[in-house]
Amino acid sequence: MSLTLADVHRIATLARIGLADDEAARTLAQLDAVFGLIERLQSVDTAGVEPMTHPVELALRLRDDVADEPERRDACQALAPSVERGLYLVPRVLE
Repeated sequence: MSLTLADVHRIATLARIGLADDEAARTLAQLDAVFGLIERLQSVDTAGVEPMTHPVELALRLRDDVADEPERRDACQALAPSVERGLYLVPRVLE
């Protein structure tokens, strides 16, 4: 796919980007290079290649879901001014 300077100016207008003529020429060269790379990638035969979710083979390290902190609920609630059925009671804020 080959672009022209008019295409670059139209794209810049659509993107609301102001481009001078020298910037448009540089942008045209960069876009042509990108399109060339895309064409090279599309020409590669990928038949029989299984899609990957990640480029590197990963193994998730899993650990047992075990509580390692001691149960301190009663000790913490003993310090609270008001507790009912395991819940902290606070003053009403809204009427």
